Amino acid sequence: MRSEAEVNHAVETYADMVRRICFYHLKNQADTEDVFQEVFLKYMLHEEPFRDKEHEKAWLLRVAINACKDYLKSFFRRNMVPLDAIQEMAQEASESHREVLEAVLSLPGKYKDAIYLHYYEGYSAAEIGQILGKKENTVYSLLSRARGMLKGVLEDEDSGHPRGKTGR
Repeated sequence: MRSEAEVNHAVETYADMVRRICFYHLKNQADTEDVFQEVFLKYMLHEEPFRDKEHEKAWLLRVAINACKDYLKSFFRRNMVPLDAIQEMAQEASESHREVLEAVLSLPGKYKDAIYLHYYEGYSAAEIGQILGKKENTVYSLLSRARGMLKGVLEDEDSGHPRGKTGR
């Protein structure tokens, strides 16, 4: 078990990143706080040493993403009515950032994770591959496809025409 000082330092250093990851996946503050606590509890109980700060950060990212996915798959989560708290976060952002954020959040999970880690956390394709357990070229494909999806969604929003099954 890690010392209180180690855990406090990790929380001070990585709290914002872990909260952003959790909110990004769970889309409401209450669930974000629950999973946030779970992530740092796992950190506290993790006894193996980290090679360096980047390894520690990557470990926390992976644990946060997996904890969010587990939470979303849980019986409790599937059998409750979700609250749409993403609006709280969207109101804080400017209109253009809000549109982009909503477009990113509308992507399927595998694309959303790659885009988030690349553009919001600044990871390279190789690093994202290690974090997500995918090959680097797969990450490049995910990023390319996600950018294409985002471009289509954002262009349609700008033109005021909703995308249909027949339109592109």
